[in-house]
Amino acid sequence: MRKGYYVFVPVLLLAVACGTAKRKVLQQPNTSVVLADSAKRIIDDVALPDLAEAVAESQAEAIPPMMTTEDRVQVLMRNGINKQADWTEAIHYDIRKPNFVIIHHTAQHSISQTIRTFQLEHTKVSAHYVIGKDGRVVQMLNDYLRSWHAGRSKWGNVTDMNSISLGIELDNNGREPFPDLQINALINLLDTLKTKYQIPFTNFIGHADIAPTRKDDPSVFFPWKRLAERGFGVWYDESNLLPAPEQFNYVDALRIIGYDVTNIRAAVIAFKRKFIVTDVSENLTDFDRRVLYNLYRRYF
Repeated sequence: MRKGYYVFVPVLLLAVACGTAKRKVLQQPNTSVVLADSAKRIIDDVALPDLAEAVAESQAEAIPPMMTTEDRVQVLMRNGINKQADWTEAIHYDIRKPNFVIIHHTAQHSISQTIRTFQLEHTKVSAHYVIGKDGRVVQMLNDYLRSWHAGRSKWGNVTDMNSISLGIELDNNGREPFPDLQINALINLLDTLKTKYQIPFTNFIGHADIAPTRKDDPSVFFPWKRLAERGFGVWYDESNLLPAPEQFNYVDALRIIGYDVTNIRAAVIAFKRKFIVTDVSENLTDFDRRVLYNLYRRYF
């Protein structure tokens, strides 16, 4: 028994020593060892995504995020925050509410050309809606955003018409009548806007009204009387054109209606282009005065 004991012990020590040396050769310093059966359990416990999920995830990462109009409004609102003040958001507020509608003609050759114009960086011009000759309506800006359609303009005491108005462009070169399909589409749109924003009927006007020295749109072909009969804009009472009193001041009358009378000649021409149509000279005839007096009485 004692002899067998001394023979067994060296063999056991040799096996342990060999195993220790082998581990030292194969194992890098400070490297943790994971047993094979443990590694298998770890892999089995991980839920791997299927191929469809992996492809969808890779495609989602490749597509840049698109900002909605509401996101852009939020960015604009954040840009208006005083960086020197603390910030916490209130929950009661309104976004810009349009109170006027300004009607234009495009003075271009097609609705596609106008849409392209409003999408070029250097043009610096836009409108909320464009309406084609066939009645197609294209919205290009959210109603709550401020478009660049009015330019340098004035109506009444307002000198920044872009901030309180909606701009509608009609595909028309300014030298042709407006098709019925186009006007019907315009009337439907105006009805929606008037109801939605509670816009007064007097506040549906043309670009030439607010910028008489620069613009003549929507031209003498535009049917203002037809729109006024539907509640969009003002027209005179053709059956009751009383003579204007001797003391009637036509300059004050134009100003009260809304025209900028800084350049009275331009204001008179803009007025006659809209209401007289057949004569757009700077001189007011007796008939012109009757029309102006009739309109003036609706405002004052």
